[in-house]
Amino acid sequence: MSNYLDGNAAAGALSELFAVDLTAAIAQCNGCGNTTVFAESRVYVDAPGTVARCAGCDTVLLRVVTTPTNTYLDLRGLTYLRVPNS
Repeated sequence: MSNYLDGNAAAGALSELFAVDLTAAIAQCNGCGNTTVFAESRVYVDAPGTVARCAGCDTVLLRVVTTPTNTYLDLRGLTYLRVPNS
């Protein structure tokens, strides 16, 4: 059984890096091309950091890992992340 949350679980980690709410952004998976709001991704927080996976094909969309001195953000699983202008 999988132990994941929806994309809203990444809000805390992402809010430390970005001034906008990325859970409402439109994300396209680089693996299957699925395009949906980021909040619909599957987020795992019981790893060393936060990992978001595509709900369609399970490709890793992004990783956020914070150490005492740095935060690492890996977005290679996303073709794009579209954030609407206010």
